[in-house]
Amino acid sequence: MSTLEPPAPAPGRVAAFLAPRLGGLPRPFWVLWSGQLLNRLGTMVEPFLGLYLTTVRGLSLVQAGAVMAVLGAGSLAGQLAGGALADRIGRRATLTAATVATGAGMLALGYAEGLPAIITAAFVLGLVLDMYRPAAAAMVADLIGPEDRPRAFGLLFWAVNLGWAAAMVLGGTLAGHGFMWLFWIDALSCAAFGILVWRAVPETRPASPPEDRAAGTWSAALRDRVMVAYTLITLVYTFVLMQGLTTMPLAMKEQGLGPQAYGLAIAANGLVIIAVQPLVGAWLARRDHSRVLAAGFAVVGLGYGLTTAATTVWAYTGAILVWTLGEVVAASVLQAVVADLAPEHLRGRYSGLYGLSWSGGFLLAPLGGTWLLGLGAPALWLSCLALGLAAAAAQLALGPAIRRRTGTPTHFSS
Repeated sequence: MSTLEPPAPAPGRVAAFLAPRLGGLPRPFWVLWSGQLLNRLGTMVEPFLGLYLTTVRGLSLVQAGAVMAVLGAGSLAGQLAGGALADRIGRRATLTAATVATGAGMLALGYAEGLPAIITAAFVLGLVLDMYRPAAAAMVADLIGPEDRPRAFGLLFWAVNLGWAAAMVLGGTLAGHGFMWLFWIDALSCAAFGILVWRAVPETRPASPPEDRAAGTWSAALRDRVMVAYTLITLVYTFVLMQGLTTMPLAMKEQGLGPQAYGLAIAANGLVIIAVQPLVGAWLARRDHSRVLAAGFAVVGLGYGLTTAATTVWAYTGAILVWTLGEVVAASVLQAVVADLAPEHLRGRYSGLYGLSWSGGFLLAPLGGTWLLGLGAPALWLSCLALGLAAAAAQLALGPAIRRRTGTPTHFSS
């Protein structure tokens, strides 16, 4: 009689699908993931800030634009400060302090009256609004090995977009009952994120020898030509990607398509990300990162190029579907490359430097985009196509240097 135990039953289809996508990640990561989702569910002020400033506070379009530019300038400084603090005082303290301060800044802006007070509150809010991001990215790099980082950052990208989609719907509803609801919910969700991390996530910053701490300065990060080049390439990509949130509604308005049409079209972006990213993220993460990025950048450029021929809401939606697929592809490895390039003692600063490409892109996109739109919609969308293809070509050229630095093969697995 055999004494061998019967084989364990094969996992079900759901478990087999979820295991390579969700399995093996540590508990602190899931706390961070939950906090990011909570934070994004409460992100209601930024999408409606222009409307609030012009309707409730009575600012002109020029004045409202100036306030939002000041907010963007503060965000640039906040990325740098957050990166330095994450390396110096730790990820946990930086994230908590930044998110709690963001909550206070939200309320300060909401209650500010008069242009000088609003501009001051906007700069302070911008300074702390994105200060947590380098700390959060460094925390992921500390907690998770290189082989699983693309998957982890992809899950965070998915959570951010899920929360954002819900916040847009809820925020639009609550705005009809008074904009202060948006400021209070945003403030409380930011503070809750920081407190959750403080209570449930231990400090992750690795102990580094004194010589590394002495070398842990911004100049050390800026001397890394590969990282600086990567940041500039991402800035070009971000400039293109952000046109969907800045100039596209203006272009649609010129064709007689109002806010409702834009809302219907841009909703496709969130729906595709939520549906597609879990299906392809793990597969893309096993491919050469630079080639994945180049493909994503090119598809985003192509999607915006297709907008040249769009005249109906359905044509705009089709173009959005194309560039959203490119966004999903690029997002699968974008931040993982930063984590792989960064020395342990500079992970915060490298994440802050990378963050400049997003804050800078958000600041430059409406400025450059509206200027190009003034020359005609084809000039804007064909420029986006050219810039997307240029970013793709530059990323392919940078690929060998990234592979030498990170030791990643051109193909991980099939």
